[in-house]
Amino acid sequence: MGHREDLLAGAKRCLYERGYAHTTARDIVAASGTNLASIGYHFGSKDALLVEALLEAFDEWNAKIGEIAFAADLSAPDIYAQLEQAWTRIFELFAEQRPLMVANVEAMAQAAHSPQVREALAESYRSVRETFGARFAESLGGLVDERTAKALIGYQTALGDGMMLQWLFDPEGGPSATDIALATRAIVGIYAGQLGSRAE
Repeated sequence: MGHREDLLAGAKRCLYERGYAHTTARDIVAASGTNLASIGYHFGSKDALLVEALLEAFDEWNAKIGEIAFAADLSAPDIYAQLEQAWTRIFELFAEQRPLMVANVEAMAQAAHSPQVREALAESYRSVRETFGARFAESLGGLVDERTAKALIGYQTALGDGMMLQWLFDPEGGPSATDIALATRAIVGIYAGQLGSRAE
């Protein structure tokens, strides 16, 4: 690998080990075996390097979430059992990738003060909606159009972020995979009941 790739790999390692807010340029240099001048030459600044490393880490994270989500059998008799299994695996992933979850929250806080971080995170969310939305629409075989599929992905992403935050603050007492399946079943039942009563 060249210095640029070494720096990205080192920055990602620091994100996992130290988080976003506590990673210094010297930490990245030590982790990558490069030098301070290389950061400026290839990325312009430590913050620009960290943003790019964070986006790469998010891409890897989103790919893992996608593997879990699209492994679910939507034609199974009990879709709620499928949902619970998927969320059980996602919570396991939270535990495996906890430092990245912390770095995510730290980056969100930085976004309030950094247009660069804010736009990078916004682009990451847009990419998830576009990529997974198209894939989701295809997997449903025309059951919903692509716009609806993107809206569903946006909804699920918001749910995932919320669950991530609750898990970080209270991993033992927060909502479980069973709770998510239970709540989803209740929401579907409530709306189905309301629609049915209106039809009558």
